[in-house]
Amino acid sequence: MNDVAAPSHGDTVLFRAVIHPHRSLSPAGFRRLIWAVAAISLGAGLGFFLSGAWPVIGFMGVDVALLWWAFKASYRSGHARETVELTDRALIVERVDPANRRQSWTLQPAWLRVHLDERPGAQVTLSSHGRQLVVGTYLSPDEKRGFASALREALERWRGVR
Repeated sequence: MNDVAAPSHGDTVLFRAVIHPHRSLSPAGFRRLIWAVAAISLGAGLGFFLSGAWPVIGFMGVDVALLWWAFKASYRSGHARETVELTDRALIVERVDPANRRQSWTLQPAWLRVHLDERPGAQVTLSSHGRQLVVGTYLSPDEKRGFASALREALERWRGVR
């Protein structure tokens, strides 16, 4: 959907949204959780060890390691982001995945429509010249409604200036 040239550094930004995946557990909370699970697993594992079921303690350690790995993978995926920026010349959507690979789309605002699908699993879709781009996938349904509304208002202001 590269409809116009990328804006120059002197363009005025009329709307900007940076969208990140939500992570409800802070890094400090993650450390506390892992230490608590490790302590509980060690205590239970020692109980099994002392009662003669010594292999169980190894499996308890594997459980803690798998939990740590799963949270780390989740935090790595949390580095993804999506930026939607409306300038006086174009609307630019940039996605950065967890591996820091970038994808960018530049759209002509004059022809752009913002559609919000209200069904469960709602999507915000930008459409222009018969092509579509889904944005805001990390947002909750309420946040998607607010985002779509704010972007529509910014586009209306942009069109009013023209």
